[in-house]
Amino acid sequence: MDSVILEKKEKIPEKIQETKPLVNLPVGEHTKDKLLQKNQEKNDSNFLEIMKIFSPGTAMRTALDDIMRARMGALIVVEKEGMSKIIDGGFRINCRFSAQKLVELAKMDGAIVLSKDLKKILYANTLLVPKDSFKTSETGTRHKAAERTAKQLGTIVVAVSERRNKISLYWGEHRQVLENSSEILRRATESLQILEKQKEVLDDIIVHLNVLEITDLVSTSDVCNVLQRKEMIRRITDTIKRYLIELGKEGLIVSMRVKELTRNLDNERELILRDYFGSSHSKIDIILRSMNYDFLIETSNLLRLIFEELHDKSVFPRGFRILRKTGFLDKDLRILMNHFKSLGKLFGASDQVLVTVLGKQSVAESLKRNLESLKEKILEGKKI
Repeated sequence: MDSVILEKKEKIPEKIQETKPLVNLPVGEHTKDKLLQKNQEKNDSNFLEIMKIFSPGTAMRTALDDIMRARMGALIVVEKEGMSKIIDGGFRINCRFSAQKLVELAKMDGAIVLSKDLKKILYANTLLVPKDSFKTSETGTRHKAAERTAKQLGTIVVAVSERRNKISLYWGEHRQVLENSSEILRRATESLQILEKQKEVLDDIIVHLNVLEITDLVSTSDVCNVLQRKEMIRRITDTIKRYLIELGKEGLIVSMRVKELTRNLDNERELILRDYFGSSHSKIDIILRSMNYDFLIETSNLLRLIFEELHDKSVFPRGFRILRKTGFLDKDLRILMNHFKSLGKLFGASDQVLVTVLGKQSVAESLKRNLESLKEKILEGKKI
């Protein structure tokens, strides 16, 4: 089994409970919310990495499945500093880890202690006595001890229930039931079908936005529709990725399809935000990520929150997204955007004006050809 070193993690910060118009927040408040979001994402990411250790196909998951199939219970904890204060009794094993040995030791009632790198089984038949002051939502003695130990030490604890026939994974404030891979694969497949439909809708919206942008006809609701769909796709993708971690090698085909569907979406999302919000694009990104789903599905909510408008109005893109398709250097693109201010004006510019702005006729002619080719594709409804 591959060696996995589990390091001490930070306590999970509280989730942002409300969606606030961060555009109006002082710099300090915006920075605080951004740090909270990053810390939350970091802790969630760390827990997903931990879940990989228990995905189907690993030696650890094989042992846990064998214990469950044998209708036995088990309590497994990963060694952590300060553990000596909460374990009592048992005996020292200090042998190399193997799935078979773990199953055999699970026949005893006490907890099994593994080394930090999961290479060794250190103790067996020990009693866990964490502090009662740590709250738990569990009811069974084994699961209460597991959750409290995970919270007190910030370590990984696994509880296998012989009565309920399920495997529960704990780490700090996190708790996850490790379900049968066939059930997870079913959910992942259903979510993938939803993702495919949403991607088709997004593609149509983007094609429409392309036409509106080069003709200076974009409205705030058009931008909200695109950002709404992209945020929905991001959340569906995150859900599928979580399923894929639980599936391990069994989710390979689904994983390949997700990568194909979501290629370049994050980059395109950032360019759209820069087009319409400039230096405030990171604030808008935080707003979108912190919205609950019921709020997100109403376009009028986005209009009010990110544009601070009650009614639809015209808006002009700077051109980051479209102009990146031309392959021109960023320095030349910045010159163009600073001069023309909007994409529609650039597409309507004469050859003479382009030469004056760019300073070189060869560069201006090359840009003009690229823009004409791009405009032709966009008006024909092709993807660019």
